[in-house]
Amino acid sequence: MKILVISQYFWPENFRINELVAELVKRGHQMTVLTGRPNYPDGTLLPEYRNRPNDYKDYLGAKIVRVPILLRGRGRLRLLLNYASFAFSGCIWGGWRLRREPFDVIFTFGPSPITVGIPSAWMRWLKGVSQVFWVLDLWPETLRAVGVVRQQWILQSVERLVRLVYRHCDLILAQSKSFVEDIARYTPVDRRVEYFPAWAEAVFSDGKVTPASQVPAAHGVFTVLFAGNIGEAQDFPAILDAAECLRERENIRWIIVGEGRMAGWVREQVAARGLNARVIMVGRQPLEQMPGFFAHADALLVSLKDESVFAMTIPGKIQSYLAADQPVLAMLNGEGASIVRKAQAGLVCAAGDGAGLAKIVEQMAALTSQARRNMGERGRSLCAEEFDRNMLISRLENWLEEIVRERGDARAVNERPAD
Repeated sequence: MKILVISQYFWPENFRINELVAELVKRGHQMTVLTGRPNYPDGTLLPEYRNRPNDYKDYLGAKIVRVPILLRGRGRLRLLLNYASFAFSGCIWGGWRLRREPFDVIFTFGPSPITVGIPSAWMRWLKGVSQVFWVLDLWPETLRAVGVVRQQWILQSVERLVRLVYRHCDLILAQSKSFVEDIARYTPVDRRVEYFPAWAEAVFSDGKVTPASQVPAAHGVFTVLFAGNIGEAQDFPAILDAAECLRERENIRWIIVGEGRMAGWVREQVAARGLNARVIMVGRQPLEQMPGFFAHADALLVSLKDESVFAMTIPGKIQSYLAADQPVLAMLNGEGASIVRKAQAGLVCAAGDGAGLAKIVEQMAALTSQARRNMGERGRSLCAEEFDRNMLISRLENWLEEIVRERGDARAVNERPAD
């Protein structure tokens, strides 16, 4: 198949869409990616791209078409303008640059923002093909939860946009089972919605690794590691509350690997609360180096704010954590917490409960190494059963082929001459 992928984010930014595109190329599909300039998560152009932009026109056999966008920068207004700029540029520049390219199907990668659905709907109409949209974030619910937008009239306008985007999809994929019902509220009754979770990236299943040199070894110290975006949704105020509760425990430390819109605030708070001896921040790291940081951890931390939309979300790092064969500390509600409990892969406390997080960290630290290894093994087993990469991508491939056939069958019927 000739597949057009539309995603505001793409390599060298770290998202699962990179691995999906690479795998579909391996399976013999012709892949083209319509995307923007890489500037996630810290809002500035990634230095590797800025220094060598010509090195990022092709990704393991996939053609990359980049359109100009306003970088994320800092502040809510700048972020909203970033979203709007990709929607506009994707339609105008994307439509022009791909004007002579035929495709069999469009696949849209849909974390925030939902505005990625504007160029995808436009390209669907221009190319006359079907579209599959993978929803990884619920709008307008997420906007309410993180406080990016508070004006009711704007939220209602976003809700109308969501309905418009979903109406122009032929198959909608939901990253959690809880998403399915919510998405259905915004879609026509005949629109198909399927559960399609994320998988664990292959890099976390590669076996024994060397601990990253950026983090000092600390024998006899229990290490909690958080990896990923440092943003509003991850509830770092509660994480720092837990670290503060355990300030006197010299045998417990916290490592934070990642960047994001709240990273500066977190660094300031670490200093203001006198936690520099307990909390280590190492910044954004390439995905392929993450196992080296995980090797320092005794437990891996995942968290989301205490909001109903996040209770319906499976944080993408859960699959990676389970595949890494290490116990999980989850400050979560809802579906993400249920996965950790089902696997018996770690300890869980309520979202937003910093004191509760401190308690389960102490409980985890008190376990034997063997007990923690057992948790990691159970998590890895569940990951292999429910979130296997090859299984999930094969499922997606079958869906793509199915809707291409259905579109072709419908076109053949419409073009058949009347008797």
